[in-house]
Amino acid sequence: MRPLFSIVVPIYQNEANIPDTVPRLLALQDHLPDWDIELVFVDDGSRDNSFKLLEQFSSQYANQITLVKLTRNFGQTPAIQAGLHHASGDCVGIISADLQEPCEMFVDMLRAWEQGAKFVIGERQTREEGWRHRKVSNIYWNLIRRHAFTDFPIMGYDFCLLDRCIVKEVNNINEKNSSIFVLIYWLGYKPVRLPIVRALREKGKSQWRLITKIRFTIDTLIGFTYLPSRLITLMSLSASGMAIIYLLVLLYRWQSTGAAPPGWKTVVGLIVLFGAMILFGLGIISEYLLRILDESRRRPLYVIERIAKERLPRKD
Repeated sequence: MRPLFSIVVPIYQNEANIPDTVPRLLALQDHLPDWDIELVFVDDGSRDNSFKLLEQFSSQYANQITLVKLTRNFGQTPAIQAGLHHASGDCVGIISADLQEPCEMFVDMLRAWEQGAKFVIGERQTREEGWRHRKVSNIYWNLIRRHAFTDFPIMGYDFCLLDRCIVKEVNNINEKNSSIFVLIYWLGYKPVRLPIVRALREKGKSQWRLITKIRFTIDTLIGFTYLPSRLITLMSLSASGMAIIYLLVLLYRWQSTGAAPPGWKTVVGLIVLFGAMILFGLGIISEYLLRILDESRRRPLYVIERIAKERLPRKD
């Protein structure tokens, strides 16, 4: 039996890209004559015609396409996790539907896998995108490198190939409010890095809004670093130090000049300062408590509405 290569593609509002994406991924079969290819598309609650277009391709290529439809938009990470659960390949690739990363690089990734690599990533050397998008993305990835994994790719990654053993590990983790690509990196497998260039998006509009990126950054920092809690500790130590210095200055002035401590303005200023710091600290604590609440509810990461086609499970 020939080895099977699965490709997981999360779909959300990608109507403009699908007519180009599906044929380009199917064309990989010409470069991999010794492999079978399975495409696993996960529609993450799209409101456009993405699912209808995918159904058309699924009926035409029933032996190669598995189509999973979620009941609503659960987010990129749950969509990819759903795809990994339904991918039955000996190894599994992950790529975005807009194909800003070169899907043809999967051929080189598979060659690395055949040589023993369990985790292969497309490491971005540059991004053909606007400076604002690059700036925001770089802030996020720099935070990961500084506070979580010092060897994390400088420009991040979302284009990779995973061995079946890694897929099993990810499938055993039911962690909410997480980043799938940081989670995979957290497993500790050393990646083989292949240089790529992230191209400019040609069709459609990115669904990554600024507020989504901020929320994603907060989730990652809380899920994979101790930075938020340590920030509270640092803030409390700094505030205590400033308060002690201030009291020593007041005591010195009172002893040397007999001057009374400053009036109500100083008192009100200190109250506002410490009140703001306390509220900020409570806000960070509440973020942790909300995530603990999410985990304790044990709700599923996603809900599947239907599956257009599902392969029979392969033997491990």
